[in-house]
Amino acid sequence: MSADPAATGADPRLRGLDYEIVLVAYRSAGLVRALLDALPGRPVAVVDNSHDVDGLAAVVAGRPGVRYLDGPGRGFASGANLGVRTSTHDIVVFVNPDSSPDVATLDALAADIAADPGLGAVSATTVLPDGRVEIGVGGWEPTARRALVHAVGAHKVFPTAGLWARPVPGKPIELDWLSGACMAVRRATFDELGGFDEQFFVYNEDVAFGRAIREAGLRQRVRTDLLVPHLGGGSGEGKTHMLRLRGASLVRYVRQHHPASTVLGVRLALTVGYGPRYLLARARGRSGLAAEHAAYVTGLWRGAPAGTST
Repeated sequence: MSADPAATGADPRLRGLDYEIVLVAYRSAGLVRALLDALPGRPVAVVDNSHDVDGLAAVVAGRPGVRYLDGPGRGFASGANLGVRTSTHDIVVFVNPDSSPDVATLDALAADIAADPGLGAVSATTVLPDGRVEIGVGGWEPTARRALVHAVGAHKVFPTAGLWARPVPGKPIELDWLSGACMAVRRATFDELGGFDEQFFVYNEDVAFGRAIREAGLRQRVRTDLLVPHLGGGSGEGKTHMLRLRGASLVRYVRQHHPASTVLGVRLALTVGYGPRYLLARARGRSGLAAEHAAYVTGLWRGAPAGTST
């Protein structure tokens, strides 16, 4: 068993490093158990947004340094904010239950934040089970032009011109916001910026936080050399439900920060892209995929499903 670099001082930046991991869980006790087993002895706050329906409290009980919080059940942003507000650590690292970072990656993210007061957030690069970098590890401020680039698939040729980024491992990239799937922040900075915007039930709270970082004159960085496996969608409701939320959240964000013409442009551009995909999926008998495309477009125009706040 290898020694802990924070204890041995192999990296001077890790000496005295004080951080807590914040997990926001929803009906994902199995994922949380596996993640906690892989991070023994690390301070972790587990915020349970499903009120222990799957026995998560028992999974957490008795683990040194791990605390259980009965979450507000109002989405990721409110759960994450609760974890930070109740933390006593200088730095927090948000980790999705369906991701699998190792201790060295978490240490590196926390060390980056600790060493640079001008850094508002730093994240790892998440990768899919097949090893490909996940699209959406961060991205750029939404505009109608960027939405159209994504909708017609031109982002595959012009990778920095769309809405969502898929970085090349090891190659630096400048982004306007970072995904919260594996992201470190200084607790004081997070509080000063108002935390995640709880108007978003899920999705786009990270886009709003990236905007707050920029407006405060701080920087943010994605570490493309730190690759973290991520299942993507392993914690949450069904896929069509989540895709409708994704579309609704994007429109809510754009409406908050851009004129009505941009809102309409984003809606039309993405509908132009996903409408034909829906028809093609139907023609090929792929009803599940067609339903996913339809759910996303429905979210763009009709908002979130009943019972959610976005």
